[in-house]
Amino acid sequence: MRAFFQGLRRNERPAAGPTTTAYRSSAYLPLSPSQVRQRRFRPTRVGRRGLDPDEVREFLDRVADDLAAAYRALGDSRQETVRIKDALRRWQSEQAQRANAGQYR
Repeated sequence: MRAFFQGLRRNERPAAGPTTTAYRSSAYLPLSPSQVRQRRFRPTRVGRRGLDPDEVREFLDRVADDLAAAYRALGDSRQETVRIKDALRRWQSEQAQRANAGQYR
């Protein structure tokens, strides 16, 4: 467990400055699917109990697949937001042009 947290510390972002705003702590790094898939655990010592490495890998693959799906959904959502905002801007511009055209007649 200690090795896991030490690995996280090595990947930390530099501390945010006073002018930087963030929604999360500057020490927080979201996991990517590849980080989850590449994560390996040390085998237990002889005679000690531990986790089955195959089960751990299977679970990590499931987590990575879920993360990948979540990131895809987030990307799709952001694209849809941009599309809707652009359509709204076009509609507002059309309405403003119609209103202005009616005033000058």
